Amino acid sequence: MKRIVLAAAIAFSAAPALAADLPAPPPPPQAPAAYVPVAAPIYNWGGIYIGINGGYGFGQSNWSPAGGVATGNFDVNGGLVGGTIGANFQTGEWVFGVEGDIDWSDINGSTTNTTTCAPNSCTFQTQNDWLGTIRGRVGYAFDRVLIYGTGGGAFGDIKANLTNNTLLAAASATSTEFGWTAGGGVEVGITQNFTAKIEYLFVDLSNGSLSCAACGPGAAAFTSPVSFDASLVRGGLNFKFNF
Repeated sequence: MKRIVLAAAIAFSAAPALAADLPAPPPPPQAPAAYVPVAAPIYNWGGIYIGINGGYGFGQSNWSPAGGVATGNFDVNGGLVGGTIGANFQTGEWVFGVEGDIDWSDINGSTTNTTTCAPNSCTFQTQNDWLGTIRGRVGYAFDRVLIYGTGGGAFGDIKANLTNNTLLAAASATSTEFGWTAGGGVEVGITQNFTAKIEYLFVDLSNGSLSCAACGPGAAAFTSPVSFDASLVRGGLNFKFNF
């Protein structure tokens, strides 16, 4: 009996030491943190940009009656390519800017008739070798998509060539003319620095003119005003320096 009591006393005295050696129980599990979505950054359209553009132009020219020489309207068309520079300022979704461009142009057309050059046959050609614009832009941004309208001044050359096929006489004149342009387009932000656009512009230049001492009907002298207008459909790629 004494042995049993002694063993029990030893067991009870050792229990606290054994309990101290056991690992601490793990903390109770915590509830997961609430998910807070992070809004994507709004695209920044503000900044100065440079780029390239290119496309196609089509329109009409008209040599007005003067000295018995006239053509009526005839078609002109051709490609163009050049450079662009501009700047945008953004407030909210509205984007305001100014843009200029200068393009090499191959927009030209001709007509041949005997009606206005009778009794001779004459070929009339109108050609545009370069074309530029300076325009304001106002647009509304849907994040990376900008829809805009644009308008301003236009300038370029009008080259008029006349060949009297019967008399084998010819005349040519080139002048720099000014006019107006208006249109619109869509521009897309590819990255924060690169954008791409497609736009339409209508360009109307003031009349040029051609004078010839012996090219008209019966080798008569004449001076004829020469008009030029064109619709331009262009694409462009710009690199933007962000504000």
